[in-house]
Amino acid sequence: MHTAEKKPVFIDAFAGCGGLSLGLLKAGWRGLFAIEKDAFAFETLSSNLVGAGARYSFDWPDWLTVQPWTIEALMETHGDQLAALRGQVDLLAGGPPCQGFSSAGRRKTADPRNQMVERYMEFVELVRPRVVLIENVRGITYDFVGREHGDRRNFAEELVARLGSFYHVYSDTIRCSEFGVPQGRSRFFLVGLLKATINQLPEGDDPFARLLASKSKFLAARSISASISSRDAISDLEISRVGTCPSPDSKGYLAIRAGSPQTDFQRLMKDGHEGPVSDTRLARHRPHIEARFASIIRECKESGRLAVQLNRAMRDKHGIKKMATRVLDPSLPSPTITSMPDDLLHYDEPRTLTVRENARLQTFPDWFVFKGKYTTGGELRAREVPRFTQVANAVPPLVAEIWGEVLLAYAMAKASAERVAA
Repeated sequence: MHTAEKKPVFIDAFAGCGGLSLGLLKAGWRGLFAIEKDAFAFETLSSNLVGAGARYSFDWPDWLTVQPWTIEALMETHGDQLAALRGQVDLLAGGPPCQGFSSAGRRKTADPRNQMVERYMEFVELVRPRVVLIENVRGITYDFVGREHGDRRNFAEELVARLGSFYHVYSDTIRCSEFGVPQGRSRFFLVGLLKATINQLPEGDDPFARLLASKSKFLAARSISASISSRDAISDLEISRVGTCPSPDSKGYLAIRAGSPQTDFQRLMKDGHEGPVSDTRLARHRPHIEARFASIIRECKESGRLAVQLNRAMRDKHGIKKMATRVLDPSLPSPTITSMPDDLLHYDEPRTLTVRENARLQTFPDWFVFKGKYTTGGELRAREVPRFTQVANAVPPLVAEIWGEVLLAYAMAKASAERVAA
């Protein structure tokens, strides 16, 4: 372990609830601060990763108030302090909002959230970190074509071109389930290595090659395999153990009481946590909804349609309009977690998943507590990030941690080279 003073430093932009930050901190990075505008998501991040009592904590600077910030407001208010960090930041990590790119939503090139990519680039140019890590949905690599914008546009290609002026740029899409995440989640990653401090890497030796080469050792050190099923992840959270939800904001709800870990993955997620596990509040399904879910689960098992979208006949039969509804396959990783609680049904029990079960499928440890509303709807969906959405939008901490170890090697090699040159 390096001392706190010698640990390479990172900033997390568009940090959400802190999944990427958590992984980097666990990998041995020193966090300077995180940028997140949503009050709910920032409350989750700060409750877990800021302050003397946190297991892993940012070294928040005195000049920056611990509060939600937009990246625009931060650059406007603290431009001088940020400019003073130029050359002092080893890694700028972050995933600009992805909803406008996602193939699961309505892809629009003019979606204002897409413009956060531009704000991110402005921040890169202001701080000029030695390494850049960007995460986004696979849809960012798809072309936008249509009357809305006139010509073909590809945001991933634009990022590579913009960063290419100052960085050696590497990008690819990875499937998170291949790295111990119990979820078939494909994500685009981009790594930029500053040309002024890191020489061009030899062919075949790039961040993605190193990521793949380190995977087996990384997983073995945590006693888990590359492929984790949904049952491996959440079988200790079944409703055979249920009681009154202890949270003050959940009066009248029932909650699952987690049992003893049954798998190596569950032991990993326990991560030394003692006592009750939070965020296990159950949805209050009406009897006819439970009956519908039970029938859907049974029919999916009989027809072999677990983990795939309900077909038209099943949707019509059960009066379901949305196409995204799926039943977990207990023997396979979960489909991609979304912000809609009713997109996934449990593999055995007639219900939707809890926040904690989604968090497990995203590899958040059991001590990590989520804050804010559980869900939101209507017009508020565009302005609030409740707990289910926080989990869905996050980078899986386990994937962030392995990236942190890979990129730490670049940062330490850079520091060693600078000492030799001095």
